[in-house]
Amino acid sequence: MRKTYIKKALILGSGALKIGEAGEFDYSGSQALKALKEEGIATVLINPNIATVQTSEGIADTIYFLPVTPYFVEKIIEKEKPDGILLAFGGQTALNCGVSLYQNGVLEKHNVEVLGTPVQAIMDTEDRDLFIAKLNEIDVKTARSKATNSIQEALEAANDLGYPVIVRAAYTLGGQGSGFCNNDEELKKLAGTAFSFSSQCLIEESLKGWKEVEYEVVRDCYNNCVTVCNMENFDPLGIHTGESIVVAPSQTLTNSEFHKLREIGIKVIRHIGIVGECNIQYALDPHSEDYRVIEVNARLSRSSALASKATGYPLAFVAAKLGLGYGLHELKNSVTKVTCACFEPALDYIVCKIPRWDLNKFNGVSKQIGSSMKSVGEIMAIGRSFEEAIQKGLRMVGQGMHGFVGNRDIEFENFEEELKNPTDMRIFSIEKAFEAGYTAEKIWELTKIDIWFLKKLERIFVIKNKLETFSQFADVPKDLLVEAKRTGFSDFQIARFVLKSTQGNMQEDVLAMREYRKAIGVLPVVKKIDTLAAEFPAQTNYLYLTYGGNEHDVAYENDSKSVVVLGSGAYRIGSSVEFDWCGVSAIKTIKKTGYRSVMINYNPETVSTDYDECDRLYFDELSFERVLDICDLEMPKGVIVSTGGQIPNNLAMKLHMQNVPILGTSPLNIDRAENRHKFSMMLDQLGVDQPEWKELTDIDDIYAFVDKVGFPVLIRPSYVLSGAAMNVVSNKDELQHFLTLAAKVSKEYPVVVTEFLEQAKEIEIDAVAKDGEIELYALSEHVEFAGVHSGDATMVLPPQKIYFETVRRIKRIAREIAKELSISGPFNMQFLAKNNDIKVIECNVRASRSFPFVSKVFKHDFIETATCIMLNEPFSKPHKSFFDLDYIGVKASQFSFSRLSKADPILGVDMSSTGEVGCLGEDYYDAILKSMLSVGYRIPEKNILISSGPIKSKVALLSTCKLLVEHGFTIYATGGSSRFLDENNVENTYIYWPDEDMQPNSLEYLREKKIDLVINIPKNLSKAELDRDYTIRRSAIDFNIPLLTNARLTKAFVQAFCNKKLEDISILSWDEFKIQD
Repeated sequence: MRKTYIKKALILGSGALKIGEAGEFDYSGSQALKALKEEGIATVLINPNIATVQTSEGIADTIYFLPVTPYFVEKIIEKEKPDGILLAFGGQTALNCGVSLYQNGVLEKHNVEVLGTPVQAIMDTEDRDLFIAKLNEIDVKTARSKATNSIQEALEAANDLGYPVIVRAAYTLGGQGSGFCNNDEELKKLAGTAFSFSSQCLIEESLKGWKEVEYEVVRDCYNNCVTVCNMENFDPLGIHTGESIVVAPSQTLTNSEFHKLREIGIKVIRHIGIVGECNIQYALDPHSEDYRVIEVNARLSRSSALASKATGYPLAFVAAKLGLGYGLHELKNSVTKVTCACFEPALDYIVCKIPRWDLNKFNGVSKQIGSSMKSVGEIMAIGRSFEEAIQKGLRMVGQGMHGFVGNRDIEFENFEEELKNPTDMRIFSIEKAFEAGYTAEKIWELTKIDIWFLKKLERIFVIKNKLETFSQFADVPKDLLVEAKRTGFSDFQIARFVLKSTQGNMQEDVLAMREYRKAIGVLPVVKKIDTLAAEFPAQTNYLYLTYGGNEHDVAYENDSKSVVVLGSGAYRIGSSVEFDWCGVSAIKTIKKTGYRSVMINYNPETVSTDYDECDRLYFDELSFERVLDICDLEMPKGVIVSTGGQIPNNLAMKLHMQNVPILGTSPLNIDRAENRHKFSMMLDQLGVDQPEWKELTDIDDIYAFVDKVGFPVLIRPSYVLSGAAMNVVSNKDELQHFLTLAAKVSKEYPVVVTEFLEQAKEIEIDAVAKDGEIELYALSEHVEFAGVHSGDATMVLPPQKIYFETVRRIKRIAREIAKELSISGPFNMQFLAKNNDIKVIECNVRASRSFPFVSKVFKHDFIETATCIMLNEPFSKPHKSFFDLDYIGVKASQFSFSRLSKADPILGVDMSSTGEVGCLGEDYYDAILKSMLSVGYRIPEKNILISSGPIKSKVALLSTCKLLVEHGFTIYATGGSSRFLDENNVENTYIYWPDEDMQPNSLEYLREKKIDLVINIPKNLSKAELDRDYTIRRSAIDFNIPLLTNARLTKAFVQAFCNKKLEDISILSWDEFKIQD
């Protein structure tokens, strides 16, 4: 029975999205809050992630946008006096914070009960020695390992166990600080990094090549247990499960292996005493039934979001109820609405999870994948066969692939090496191996990927070869066409193989293929995710399309009442949870206005793919083909393409050409904003200034243009040149270096060169318009000068440091452009301002990343207004004083450089942040400090290392350095920075560069943790300049020391912590920040 004395509960969120801790915790936290609300419990949420759905109105009763750290959580406990606290819904961040509060006696002092798994049980799973001892009590095998507290102990342990070994740091996320070692040298290096993240480091026998299998297990306080889902990794052990393709339910286990691991799982969970949900990972010897338990996560994990979406069993919701004292037998299954939560799901389909990496966004990062996680997002594909699911999934990842076969431009210098030492492109090297005549058995020897998977991939390859023997659709036997569709081939792939289509006529050929298959009756069917494989009817509209069936599970009304919202797909750098917030807001508004809300998305981590958010959820591809399939069935009133970021936006024109009604701004006008040439001509006609630019096709023209506008310039090659991203080039040498990279410059591959304004402020406007008239807008400024991507910049709202005249001009330009493009719905524009000169950088006729931020700062949902406008429904408009705020919002970016070994942690014109936070403050310093502390900065205690870069930033930081000395900080400065400070009478200690064999040495100081903050401003982004400081920057990241690389942000942060102490930071909830009437 439920604990009736719990009247108010505190939930810890996971903060900004980072590698290893992403949107899955927005989903699990939102589910937990729903469960508590249903029980009438008052909820208090601490989460500085302003972009998530769980920090929206109506989900938690009270929200604090504050760092999830013991200091702030204790302050909130003192103020809110909750009866209970939930630690399992905010990833490792929440768990570590909760354990620390428990150990420091804070929870006991304030009489706060931990709901769900007891803290001792959490510690038993997190501390390796305790975990092994606990499992030894019940004779369950774990990998032979030794916990060590120093590098010397680690070396002894490794030599005892025998190489190869795996090193893991305790209490970290996503395998941070872990890796394989073959000898003492490799071990010293890796253990050094591991100890910088954790005081304990584990040396473990290597089981590389064994299978990796996971079970999601649920237990209540009456000792009832169910396993909800089991999954297996496509890759053998040695690749982190977050980096591997995962298949559910497992496909290659024998019946006896399946039941053996299930029984062990239940035995372990009961013995540890988990209450709620957890995940248990095994290594299984492919040649015998020998196994090892690798770990137990005593919290909701990335896999639990996947398992919930794969089975339709809402793990987080059930776990929250179990934490309140319910038994499984007392809860209803939310999908069937009939059975109790004790039933174990049975699946009549297969799901495939594939990670998404963005490694080419980073300088110097290794592309190899291993035991530490680097992926930034993931997708889940559903099909009736492995082949169908894997091909759908490879398209969903959104990196230009068309499936397992039919991809151009994939070259491997040595695909055999690729098979042995996998990178993010591993699966495509398998296709290359088949092409080179390798057998599945030979590939198994090189990869140790189970032969079952390899045979399935071989089948796809064989069908491709059959299709290539025909040259027109009519010649392809119908049963071969059906077989191809059932194994996941898209119309695009079939057109490419049969018609040998070229890039120029691809779209026509794809449409011809579509018409042909419809004419001969080859059509997909819509199936429901059915938790109990049709033993009990599913009540939800949780759907997917497949060719592996004969009839629809849904009856369509054709009443023009459906409104389809296109989701944002896999999280990636540049498109993340902000767009999920926008999509969910649109769905909710559609429901409110009486229409049927329909969502298409395939990201298992999100709230938008939660089946109770909308009337119909299609967990399927956001491809042209699939969206048309769904529109043929739904016959919607219209489709919303403006809330899901770039993926839906790119489909607008293609769908429009097929007469699909697009709601909001006309796709023709979207194209005028997206196409550089059309947009530029439009600005010229309106007399609006823009940075000068040219698209050039030969090297001499590039030099001539650069001579005209002067350095620096921004260069962006056409997308074909992978890895050579946008770059700011500051001198002739760099330009030459860059153009040799872009050796393909030609008519086909032009390069866009743009003048780059230095010391210019960047200002953004997020707005909503109706028929070209702006109804609602928010202006924010960046702390950093232009040159840092807007997704990486620190944003301030309302702006604090711009002229009134600048604001007036920006509003005028925004009105002119909105009118010219006749915008209806959301849009975002970016401007450069220097001495009151305003230039337009770009205009996105869609919601931007900052929409949740501006909506929550102003307490007015911009997307709700935009959706009402697109549906032609009445909407409310705030009155003028809406813009007179008595408080300030600051949005700061979260970087995950510590996950990306060897990457240079430098910010430039290409985006590299993985997430963000937004905090509100009573003044500028209050808001800056909260947001910087939320993304992992710490207020330094004493020593600060400074390399202040070009003379401009040396001068800009002079007053900052003086302030630091006045406040008792010790400055260590390198070379020119030290001389400059001496000349200006600022006390500092000269410190040598890492490559100088002199004392004091900057690298040693970093290694010994003698430095609390590193300020390192590069002179420019040329290779030579970056290399010199690289060791300092990278070491700061590797030894977990806060790093600042931007002079403007440095100034803001230093002024904030010198003017405001930690105890002066305001502890206010969102609703305590009032908008003046």
